[in-house]
Amino acid sequence: MAHPLSCSTIISHRAGSSSCYLPRSLKNNAFFRTHLVLPLSPLRSTTPARQIYARLTAPRNNASLELTKRPTTPSILLTHLESKMKQFQSLMAVMLIFIEIASPIPFYGWQVWPISPAEAVLYSPETNIPRTGELALRRAIPANPNMKTIQDSLEDISYLLRIPQRKPFGTMEGNVKKALKIATDEKASILASIPAELRDEGSVLYAKLIEGKGGLQNLLQYIKDKDPDKVSVGLASTLDTVAQLELLQAPGLSFLLPQQYLKYPRLTGRGIVEFTVEKVDGSTFSPEAAGVAKSTAKIQVVLDGYSAPLTAGNFAKLVIDGAYDGMKLTSANQAILSDSELGKATGYSVPLEIKPSGQFEPLYRTTLSVQDGELPVLPLSVYGAVAMAHSDVSEELSSPSQFFFYLYDKRNSGLGGLSFEEGQFSVFGYTTIGRDILPQIKTGDIIRSAKLVEGQDRLVLPPQEN
Repeated sequence: MAHPLSCSTIISHRAGSSSCYLPRSLKNNAFFRTHLVLPLSPLRSTTPARQIYARLTAPRNNASLELTKRPTTPSILLTHLESKMKQFQSLMAVMLIFIEIASPIPFYGWQVWPISPAEAVLYSPETNIPRTGELALRRAIPANPNMKTIQDSLEDISYLLRIPQRKPFGTMEGNVKKALKIATDEKASILASIPAELRDEGSVLYAKLIEGKGGLQNLLQYIKDKDPDKVSVGLASTLDTVAQLELLQAPGLSFLLPQQYLKYPRLTGRGIVEFTVEKVDGSTFSPEAAGVAKSTAKIQVVLDGYSAPLTAGNFAKLVIDGAYDGMKLTSANQAILSDSELGKATGYSVPLEIKPSGQFEPLYRTTLSVQDGELPVLPLSVYGAVAMAHSDVSEELSSPSQFFFYLYDKRNSGLGGLSFEEGQFSVFGYTTIGRDILPQIKTGDIIRSAKLVEGQDRLVLPPQEN
């Protein structure tokens, strides 16, 4: 299991202070405070939690500050010479190893100069991790196995379309025919998985999937025409229909929550929260095409109760209670964070909740070991992922209210393209509208309002809240 991160890994602002909590030894360390990029380290969190905390919360657009005490010229020269000598030794060692391998005559008695061992080895999992919130959300739906097979076959086409120059249209055609055969042969099973009261709606979506505009038949024709642009548009439409059918097949949780967690609010499906973010310094958000620059902007987040019912439920209740209306935001290096103080409502100290891929239900009070191949259903390594910060009481708990938008950047990730913080936080949703707004948010901007525009009927409150 990965080493747990600090309760302040994301942020823990003190009331009346604009600085983040750090140990005194780190507050006085200029290099720690100003350098944002971590050294190579395993994806498993062996990096000290405070270093991860500083990297995530360091202000953006700030150049590294110059150290107040510069080294003397002899010191610089000595350091330079030592560096060059180490490089020369490493080069000679590599050359000798190559000669040793290539030559039939062994160099007995030769002693290779020592090579400094690597400080860390990054784990590069062979996984098809989703790179958009829409894809991650679609994969998280606990739907009929036949629909999941159809979905997997169609999603493969997305990767085939990325192949430059000559596209493998023959393989794409085979994928669509496979999906079409399953959809046709397993029609009864697909529709039977939908609750009776939703079956009429399901029948309409099924017909759309087979022969409707943007359905499988149309997609097959686009592939035969070898038109990659039409294939891309048609594929997106078909996958959207697949997701709608899958959502009808999953009206609630596919697992039972532990008895001790029934005291928390829970979201038994999907919900949508709409944020209105406002700039208070007189500036504006960049307008969309042919739009007008405004001081406010809309952001929509889809909450996923299928994989994080407690975390999403607590967040949805806070939104309904108006807890985030007027809350200040902080722009950090890799996150947009909400304030840690609540004025209108109180959230629950929900246990850290992460559902691993391939597992039936979430794990509680434990992080994932990405180094050992564990990956969450809702990965953090997606731009616009929404997660809860850690509690300042225990690292096994999420913060009662403080959340953050994660600004994933592959340049600050491991060899597998995974964030160094992957598997450490309770991710409960993704930004689906307004991702372009996130990088424009600056420290001091506020959430003017947050509304649960969909999913309130799926929010189950504990008995004392009813």
